[in-house]
Amino acid sequence: MPRHRTNDLSATTRTVGRRSFLALATGTVIGLAACSPQAKTVASSEPAGKLPSGAPPPGTKLTVAVRTTRLQLEPAGLKKDLAFTVSEWPNLSAGPDIIQGFRAQSIDLASNAGIPPIQAKAIGVDTKIVAVQVRPRPIYTFATAPGSDIASVEDFRGKKIGFSQGQAQGVVVLRALREAGLKNSDVELVALPSTQFLTALQSQQVDVAPLGEPTLTKYLDQYGKDGATGVKTDVVDLLTVLWAPVEVLNDPAKAAAVRSFVPLWAKGLVWAWENSDEWIDTYYVKDQGVSEADGRRIVSSLHQPQFPVSWDKAIAWEQETADLMAEGGFVPKQDVADLFDRRFEGLAAESVPAKYRETS
Repeated sequence: MPRHRTNDLSATTRTVGRRSFLALATGTVIGLAACSPQAKTVASSEPAGKLPSGAPPPGTKLTVAVRTTRLQLEPAGLKKDLAFTVSEWPNLSAGPDIIQGFRAQSIDLASNAGIPPIQAKAIGVDTKIVAVQVRPRPIYTFATAPGSDIASVEDFRGKKIGFSQGQAQGVVVLRALREAGLKNSDVELVALPSTQFLTALQSQQVDVAPLGEPTLTKYLDQYGKDGATGVKTDVVDLLTVLWAPVEVLNDPAKAAAVRSFVPLWAKGLVWAWENSDEWIDTYYVKDQGVSEADGRRIVSSLHQPQFPVSWDKAIAWEQETADLMAEGGFVPKQDVADLFDRRFEGLAAESVPAKYRETS
């Protein structure tokens, strides 16, 4: 029988209605930032000057929320090339958490999907994308609650769907509904951060929610016997980005540190792809707690990392995503071109072998 939990999500769970979730997200982020006397936002500012080309000066420090790179540096032999001090590696990855960290000036650089920068701009947090990876295969699967009869996206009509507007999972939901010919009003979008999707599924407070790996595998291993399943779609979440607050990029020493980090980030991802056995053991087994067999299955479903030489396609994708969010009333209409700091364009691609560069 499925296990039911009694923890109360009702206080934090709400049905999304047009701009209500934007207001919720804004209040959360601004509320946290208000606790920090240093928090500030400067609307529409641009990083100043040319990108520093030399090494960051001695004593330069950054707080970097990119857990995979942290785990890759040493086994990939890249740790010696880290040209600045990482004062902290926060174990944070959810977009709303990163935005809060940027506002509170407790995070300098992070890795996320392309959605959080759109959300950040919508609520006045001034940031820039400094590196881009493209992922042409789907990375999210719609997990169903135990006992659900959902077998396809068309079955989502009338169902409760876990929806995190400020994260990639939220746009995956919107794209999947559109491709299935469903309107947002045909379902009940339940506003939750993705970190609460598991609890909501387990307790059947939502019928379905998008999960990535290795969370999906761990969930289905536990609840598959109770009828939980995974519904696959062709919906792609194309972008993984490195991004930083503008005020970090306006600091020449920190900008130089970010510039020096971008190649390490790209090289670390390539190392993980080329050394999958070691990466499966390091990350999936020891860090994420899945079996070696599941780690191999997950890795086999991935596409080799690709870093675009030109960001034109990434910007077009980001604009399409922002337009989709605006059509649903979740963010104001916006031009996303200024989210990209094109001083960094091509830097990741130049640092990896040609077969990992996207040139189209």
